[in-house]
Amino acid sequence: MSSRVVVLSDVHGNVTALEAVRTAIHREKPDAVLVAGDLVLNGHDPVGSIAMLREMERDGAIIVQGNTDIAVADFDYAAAFPWLSDGVSDAIQAAAEWAHDTLDDEALAWLRRLPAERRLMIGDTMLLATHASPGSQTAGFDRDLDAGVTLERLSRTDARIICCGHTHIPDIRDFGWKQIVNAGSAGNTFDGDPTASWALVTLDGETVTAEIRRTEFDTMVAANAISARGLPGDVYRAATVRTGKLVR
Repeated sequence: MSSRVVVLSDVHGNVTALEAVRTAIHREKPDAVLVAGDLVLNGHDPVGSIAMLREMERDGAIIVQGNTDIAVADFDYAAAFPWLSDGVSDAIQAAAEWAHDTLDDEALAWLRRLPAERRLMIGDTMLLATHASPGSQTAGFDRDLDAGVTLERLSRTDARIICCGHTHIPDIRDFGWKQIVNAGSAGNTFDGDPTASWALVTLDGETVTAEIRRTEFDTMVAANAISARGLPGDVYRAATVRTGKLVR
């Protein structure tokens, strides 16, 4: 008997996209849903996004924390963005503070207590839900990563299937002994396709297949809401949502 697992990541406060993805997921009737972090920063509705994600959690979704969730919850920018050696920009800080101030204490507490990783056993197959890579919320599986580094990061877990995001570019890679299922972004893709991306993993005994799904949402509604907010960098954030390409 086969099992189906949905993987989504990097909602980034885009409740418009999340609602469309949730509707698409319901049609699939999966056995499990994994959400790989980066839930609120940059988008137009952190409150609505967390409310919807918590509903999904009550229905059984497994949710982990991403690096930008640390920035929003606790303003620990060095932990959230360790590659920014000169510190975060005013635009990042303004967006994190705005999202923090928008959320109530209960939502912030929920964001803080999310785990960095969760594991799921389906039969004899272990799946790992992590934001970037095993053991890290910030070191992802970029396509241009050195092959040796990729293999080293893969070896940090016994899980056969690593379910992640962080890069905002959907990517499935099967190494035989392990498989990366990078769901891309369910709210803010960077691959030039302005739709929400997520992944569907099917396990049938020892056979694992994974595919990327794309779900349309009203990009103009989301982009206009970001633009109307008027924070530093919002014009670029809105253009990214509208075009599906990173604009900065």
